[in-house]
Amino acid sequence: MSSRGAINLARPPPTARGTWPISRVVTVFNTLATCAILFLACAFLYWVMARSLEDEDHHSLADQVEILRLTLKEKPGDPEALKMEVQSEGAARRFAKYYARVLNKEGKVLMQTSGMERLLPPPEAFPPPANVGTTPNEGQHWKSPNGKFFLLMAAWAETGAAQEEVRLLQLALDITQEEVVLAKYRRTLALVLLLGVVCSASLGAFITRRAMRPLREITAAAQHITAAQLHERIHPERWPQDLMALATAFDDMLGRLETSFTRLTQFSADLAHEIRTPIASLRGEAELALGRSQTPDEYRRVLESSMEEYERLSRMVDSLLFLARSDNAEVALTRQPFPATPEVQAVLDLFDAAAAEKSIEVKTSGDAVVHGDAVLFRRALSNLVANAVHHTPVGGRITILVNPLENGATGVVVTDPGCGIPADHLPKVLDRFYRVDPSRHQPGAGLGLAIVKSIMELHGGAVSLNSEVGKGTAVSLSFPHRHPSLKAT
Repeated sequence: MSSRGAINLARPPPTARGTWPISRVVTVFNTLATCAILFLACAFLYWVMARSLEDEDHHSLADQVEILRLTLKEKPGDPEALKMEVQSEGAARRFAKYYARVLNKEGKVLMQTSGMERLLPPPEAFPPPANVGTTPNEGQHWKSPNGKFFLLMAAWAETGAAQEEVRLLQLALDITQEEVVLAKYRRTLALVLLLGVVCSASLGAFITRRAMRPLREITAAAQHITAAQLHERIHPERWPQDLMALATAFDDMLGRLETSFTRLTQFSADLAHEIRTPIASLRGEAELALGRSQTPDEYRRVLESSMEEYERLSRMVDSLLFLARSDNAEVALTRQPFPATPEVQAVLDLFDAAAAEKSIEVKTSGDAVVHGDAVLFRRALSNLVANAVHHTPVGGRITILVNPLENGATGVVVTDPGCGIPADHLPKVLDRFYRVDPSRHQPGAGLGLAIVKSIMELHGGAVSLNSEVGKGTAVSLSFPHRHPSLKAT
């Protein structure tokens, strides 16, 4: 076989445009998933911290409101006690400084923390005050022009036990330091998120490459396999369990390719040999006829001999065409039930002369209905009867048994008392061009049983041989009641 016609299994398949390798796809999706998880985790942590600080600030201001309310209620005539709480208590704190302002119901400022008027907005900018007896639970954030952050809160308070008057309390807590802490925390989380994404992408790429190594090795092994190396295998025993099925399927495919390639090579060689023999005979007779003058009777004998070779070639071509069509499922079946006995008798009528010439008795028994193609049934049976007549000795007896089988199928058994087939040849006699006699002097092209096998496969049935050297051969056909993949016509 020339290198131009050889099968090239090592050529890598073309890569589709716009597609990514599996390793890159896995790495990208793994990185995106990790990025999403880290982002959600960082956002949740930041929200928890910010919420905790804000709740703590609200509670601190709410507690201070209650302290001022209690002071106004219990010591309404002691302005020094109120002054201590308003002017000195908040200013004495180093970090969580708060500012307080007391106003009467007309909005006049009665007392406030020193410097509050410069740092904080005017009284009307504070949030609406909580009613008397109600603890305020929400404040309002405010940013000063100089960049400081405050939490503002307001509430009404009563003076004296007799509740003579009401006062408006406005408080502000300096939360600038907390905002600085939150900003630093945001930068830290952003850095953690960035490092996490980078590490995830790097680690994901490494793990993916390690996981994809068996596929790369399978690809490398496949690229080294050519038509001359179809015997090589991947051997999936050392692969991960997830890839064992792929490697096993690949080895099975190589096995099928090797078998098909071997059969194709052998088929080509056998075909060339079978065609060469009649062509050589025809050419020899033509050269002999042209080499010297012949009488009309001699020319007639040459033409008659040539016609026999033409018939042989025609039968061979017809058989090969039938096998080719059956391999490609191009043979149309006319499936319908028909009685087997008339078809069997029609076949035997064709071989009456050949059987009578060798004094062979043909005995038939049984009857059944066959679900199949009557034409192909006769062709299969004709091939079996032809083989039986050829191998049966003079005075022998051929039996044909037709009987229904237990599974609803119909069985046909053709038995002859011929020389039999050695056991080591039985698995191969159904192959095309295979002959038990290696000398190839027997008539026919070795396609009869191969055609029978193809006909049975078209019907979804089976053919089997039982033979013993010196005692004869029995060929059994099984026609199913109905092939699940075929429809009767």
